[in-house]
Amino acid sequence: MSKVYAVGQISKYIANLVEQDFLLRHVFVKGEISNCKYHSMGHIYFTLKDENGSMPCVMFKGSVPGGLSFPLTDGQAVIVEGSIRLYTRDGRINLYASRITLDGDGEGRLNMLYEKLKQKLYEEGLFDFEKKKKIPPHPKKIGIVTASTGAAIQDITSIAKRRNPYVQLYLYPAKVQGEGAAETIAEGIRVLDGMGLDTIIIGRGGGSLEDLWAFNEEIVARAVYAAKTPIISGTGHEVDTTIADYVADLRAPTPSAAAELAIPDVMTVIRQREHYRNTMERLMNSRVSLLRAKRLELSERLHRKGPENTLRLQQLRLAQLSDRLHDGMQLKEERTRQRAALLAERLHGLSPTAKLRRGFGYLEMDGEALDSAEKAEKGRRFTVTLHDGSFRAEVL
Repeated sequence: MSKVYAVGQISKYIANLVEQDFLLRHVFVKGEISNCKYHSMGHIYFTLKDENGSMPCVMFKGSVPGGLSFPLTDGQAVIVEGSIRLYTRDGRINLYASRITLDGDGEGRLNMLYEKLKQKLYEEGLFDFEKKKKIPPHPKKIGIVTASTGAAIQDITSIAKRRNPYVQLYLYPAKVQGEGAAETIAEGIRVLDGMGLDTIIIGRGGGSLEDLWAFNEEIVARAVYAAKTPIISGTGHEVDTTIADYVADLRAPTPSAAAELAIPDVMTVIRQREHYRNTMERLMNSRVSLLRAKRLELSERLHRKGPENTLRLQQLRLAQLSDRLHDGMQLKEERTRQRAALLAERLHGLSPTAKLRRGFGYLEMDGEALDSAEKAEKGRRFTVTLHDGSFRAEVL
């Protein structure tokens, strides 16, 4: 059995198909007003019809001030600009109007021509996104097709100087309004396209639909499409959209915006790099100072604990020990000398020689001490030793 869908699901599916259709996003529809009703909330509900069909339309309150300049009544022949979407609640396809103009005036006729050419070029594939060329990110040469005087070229030049004064600008002074303007714009595109530039900017300042019409001409659209150089279109104000905008590789809301899209902000990058460089130098200097202080601290610690300092301390200690040993030895020697002198004096006091100094003498007979008078026989010779010498004597 096939899958069964709810009504809401189908409605949402159809609504997505309608909303994704390129043509239905922005259309101009010509017809006659009928069943026109002004709602108390400020919205306008009406039907747009012709001999072949009819379509419900609504213009919301927010679009009325800028999109409708006359009272809307039944029977008026108008051109309605807007988008077509499905209202899922009742399943009806509505035209949501953003602007309504009376058919038959100059603007209405231009709108019809605009819509007809847009549809033609769309069907030929001139709007296909896959055919768009990429805008170079770092251009050196940029061409400009616009009037030589006016706000557009002044704004582009000012922005170029501010964002990248090194980029070279090549101006083709084109006529951007009035008879022959489209031909000079197309010629300017062809000339600059043959100069080997990186990007081309086309555009002009704001104005009415008639003022901007040169950029809606088929000759300009085909020149943009045929160019090998990427083209940025910046025409009018943000609300203005020209045929050239659709064909260009990139659409900008204004000429100033086109310049900003074409020219990278090199000066900001340079200033940022300078800021980063200064910050890096400051951080590096701080880091170097910290490392120098750390190195000095480590050097001092190494000096205190290193082998050279240890050897110096040991040498100092050794010298101190040597001095102490020398002093100790001298002291001990002095004490020993004093003790030896004392002992020598004491020994001298006990020495027989010392006694001899006091009148005593040492008697010796036949190699033996004469220690008894009985041994001193008359006529025997003996030796008398005094403290300063000896002599021979005889017993009488």
